Amino acid sequence: MQVLYTATATATGGRQGRIRSSDGVLDLSLAHPKELGGPGGAATNPEQLFAAGYAACFENALLRVARERKAPLRESHVTAHVGIGREEDGFFRLKVVLEVWVPGRDRAEVEEMVRVAHEEVCPYSRATRGNIEVDLKVA
Repeated sequence: MQVLYTATATATGGRQGRIRSSDGVLDLSLAHPKELGGPGGAATNPEQLFAAGYAACFENALLRVARERKAPLRESHVTAHVGIGREEDGFFRLKVVLEVWVPGRDRAEVEEMVRVAHEEVCPYSRATRGNIEVDLKVA
């Protein structure tokens, strides 16, 4: 693979620390969510960061599929819900639900574009395939 871009971020202090990108654009405090026994508050967590990356990447993949079909989207958004929990084996696992909203388009057309974006275009979808349960929902 020819790498075109490398994003670099450093975490310090684990879930109670900080995350900072090499260029300093991303510089955030981290905290355990209340649901995991932490304080929550005005800090992010790895699941939120993953959700943000996946949502942005997936929407871009969807926009690309629409352009390639000569049917560009004027408006859309993707919301990624990233859940974390323990499996019966005691290990933590992630689960993702991607909600896609495209107003004014035929539902079947949007569902097909979402399928192609998920199966063929989005690198997050390719990376998670077989590792994380990902549910696709068209609103």
